[in-house]
Amino acid sequence: MFKGVLLGFMAFAAYALSDAFVKSLRGSLPAYEAVFFGAALGLTALPFIKGGGDRWHEVIFAQRQGLWVVRAVASAIGSVAAVIAFTALPMAEAFALIFLLPVFVTILSVLVLKEHVGWRRWSAVVAGFIGVLVVLRPGFRVLGIGHLAAIVCGLAGAISMIAMRLSGSHEKRVTLYGAGVIGSILLTGMLMLPAFVWPSLHQWLLLLGYGLLAALGSVLLMLATQNAPANHVAPTQYSQMLWAVLLGYVLFHDRLDWPMAIGIAIILGAGLFTFLREDKVTRWWKRIRMI
Repeated sequence: MFKGVLLGFMAFAAYALSDAFVKSLRGSLPAYEAVFFGAALGLTALPFIKGGGDRWHEVIFAQRQGLWVVRAVASAIGSVAAVIAFTALPMAEAFALIFLLPVFVTILSVLVLKEHVGWRRWSAVVAGFIGVLVVLRPGFRVLGIGHLAAIVCGLAGAISMIAMRLSGSHEKRVTLYGAGVIGSILLTGMLMLPAFVWPSLHQWLLLLGYGLLAALGSVLLMLATQNAPANHVAPTQYSQMLWAVLLGYVLFHDRLDWPMAIGIAIILGAGLFTFLREDKVTRWWKRIRMI
């Protein structure tokens, strides 16, 4: 159990460092291009993700192909939006808006999955959006494309999670991972061609850090869930905010004012409560079905 949770913290540290590398590009390459090379480097994780009974064609061909396509498109959009957000915003601010993902999952679970959501989870949804207003303070500060991109990233991640739920236990791990990587390669590969810029040596090094650290994070996360229940590993993702504050301060001289810090705390609290509440409801429902 402890080993799995520790691996979870290591995985999300790798993801945060990956985001720091792409932020270090400072928009010197088009976002489509950065995501393309990052996803291509993500293929290095496939031999570790692939299980003994998996087949290579299952990276692309799923049992429910339509949901594979939904996840592929959502992952590509989310990755591009994340690059734009981290380029334009302080890391902590970008993460705060991206962490609206659990709130979006709650809303989509009602609209798409027809799940019943109680007043506690709806209260967390409202709190999450209040946190966004505190962070953004519309009318008091200039809002830009980075803020929109971070919210789109969170929404795209929620859509991907809903598609994963609809897939159930039918899809293999290599298929789920393949949707994110292959989808990003195909879609951003087409979009980057009109404005393709050949990276310099320095940019190549940053792209290597971006792609390989994300791949490492995926492998570590897989190992984490093999050593501990997923509901114990998942909350470790919130450690990314600590990394965002630290890396943003040390590498990019980001500064957080008190209203932004309060808004971030509200969003994180709402997201974590939503996750814990949803996990509690799921376990309760499973017990009822076993009676």
